[in-house]
Amino acid sequence: MLKVVVGHSDDPDSQGAIAEVLEHCVHDLAGVIPQAGILFTAIDFEHELILKEINQVFPELDLIGCTTDGETSSVLGFQQDSVTLMLFYSDTVEISAGIGYGAKENPFAAAEQAVKQATAKMTNSPKLCITLPASYLEDGSTTNGELILQGLKLVLGSQMPIVGGAAGDQFRFQKTYQFFHNQVLTDTLPVLIFAGDINFSYGIACGWQPIGRKSVVTKAEGTVLYEIDGRTAMEYYQKYLGDRPPTAEHPLAVYEGDSDRYYMRVPNKHDMETGSINFLGNVPENATIQVTDSRRDEVIAAAEASFQTALTNYPGTEPEAILLFSCCCRRWLLGTRAKEEYQLVKNAVAQAIPICGFYTYGEFAPLEPHGSSYYHQETFVTLLLGTK
Repeated sequence: MLKVVVGHSDDPDSQGAIAEVLEHCVHDLAGVIPQAGILFTAIDFEHELILKEINQVFPELDLIGCTTDGETSSVLGFQQDSVTLMLFYSDTVEISAGIGYGAKENPFAAAEQAVKQATAKMTNSPKLCITLPASYLEDGSTTNGELILQGLKLVLGSQMPIVGGAAGDQFRFQKTYQFFHNQVLTDTLPVLIFAGDINFSYGIACGWQPIGRKSVVTKAEGTVLYEIDGRTAMEYYQKYLGDRPPTAEHPLAVYEGDSDRYYMRVPNKHDMETGSINFLGNVPENATIQVTDSRRDEVIAAAEASFQTALTNYPGTEPEAILLFSCCCRRWLLGTRAKEEYQLVKNAVAQAIPICGFYTYGEFAPLEPHGSSYYHQETFVTLLLGTK
């Protein structure tokens, strides 16, 4: 049995917002005490106050969360300055939180610390990990989403599904916050691990279509791509874009091995002198890539495609909760149409199911069912949970 409730408020006052959220949750819980929760909030709220109020009502709650670039829920749909909370109770599913510190400098150690804490009291083997790590830090530096993911895989195993998104700060790219129990933190790696009688499935889609022929990265170092097919990265992009600079509108599709499945990498900065391009994530040397193009209708439609993939692969009969993770670049490119992503998912749900999600600074999910997890960009991720 799994009971899930969601509260959501767009009240700009922190006290008023969390009071409304908790009132909604307490009402829908109908006397049940939740064991775990996930909190998503806009960057400008008084986060310490919000966590204090949650802790007063649910002092034993295993809570994780983060700041965002926008929030979604089945209560208020898509919002950009709001607080939303999803709470879980089950008598057959173990749900436990953990936190790792120093995610930038020691991502492997942070991953080990977080997972060990979350699994310390579990009697069943972990089946699913949700993570909401830091992205931007106070000094303007960033964590490495791929190294964080590698660390989690080392501890949990390469085939353990890891789903979630990196914390945001409303497109300011200055400093993000993570939440653990009643603490407001930075440079950390929160996880929520599920074990026991839990059914789940996931789906991903982006809406960008590869164009031109496939090429090979012939020189790269970390996030900097120097050469493609022996030519500079800028020459490669200019072949398709002309004089237009590489932007988030034309990310690279990076293929996994010989498959047709790919993850996305967003160009960030470029150097005309060297012809190199810096991406918001590693682009491996010798990887097969293609530049991509899109139309906004296709980007929006990817939200429904992601949900339908998750629904098709759901191993039970009826999911009881939906979590959504969508990239901040999608929200930026879609502008006023961003709300249509959530609405497509909502319209595709046959019955009333609690939904909660946020716009991220990078997404985590497997590329395919039963596959290894990847660090994504400009991607819409759906996670279904249930015991039925």
